[in-house]
Parts: sequence; C-alpha cells; structure tokens
Amino acid sequence: MNITKLLHTRMRVSDLDQTIQFYTNVLGLEVIERKTSPRGSHLAFLKAPASDELIELTSFPPSGPVKVQEDLVHLAFQVDNLDATIASLNAKGVRITDGPTQTSSGSKFIFIEAPDGYEIELIERPAGVKIV
Repeated sequence: MNITKLLHTRMRVSDLDQTIQFYTNVLGLEVIERKTSPRGSHLAFLKAPASDELIELTSFPPSGPVKVQEDLVHLAFQVDNLDATIASLNAKGVRITDGPTQTSSGSKFIFIEAPDGYEIELIERPAGVKIV
C-alpha cells in the first residue's frame, strides 16, 4: 500500500452553520459541498484557496455538543502577511489567543479559536521556508 495524497480531515462540530460562517467569513475558506449522510450527519466540505486538501465539517446533533480538549488538535493555515491578518481579525472581533511569535526560521504565527474550541494557527513564512 502506498498513500499518495491527503484528501481531507474530518472534524465534528456542534453548530454546522456557525462553524461554516467562521471558516468562510473569518478565514476566507470556500464551501465546496454540503450534504446529509445516509445516517443523518450534516456535512460540509471546505477548501482554502491554494490547497487541494479539504476540511470536512460534520454535525450529528443526536451525539450532543462537541467538547474539544485543550491542545488536542489544531489546523494551521499559511497567510501572506501576519500583521495584515491580525488587523483583519481585530476588525472582525476575533481574539488572538497566543502570539504573535517568531521562530528561529523567521516564520511568525498566532493562534485563534474556532467554534467548539478548535485552535487555528495562522503562519507567515519567509520565502523559501518549508516548515515552522
């Protein structure tokens, strides 16, 4: 078996519409598809502009609200300009929970919180830097 590509990451959320609004209005992701699974889960697939990988958001109300443990999982997105990103987040009333921090490679990052407590890392990388 050879894995060739990461296709999507699935995250369960309490309120699908609220979470979609966050990812589209705050982060600029695009909803590619919405549907209901055969067992009744509500699904939405989102995509960042320059990525092939998708985020699958799922809501299954009978399972109750989502409780994300602290520091369990986070998504990281690259941004062109962290200062401009911070200004945009401030204008939208989104609180920065950590940072800005600069790494030894010259990357800068911050963390914000998505609905249900999922952490989002926003990273500005200098030209030629591949990892944080």
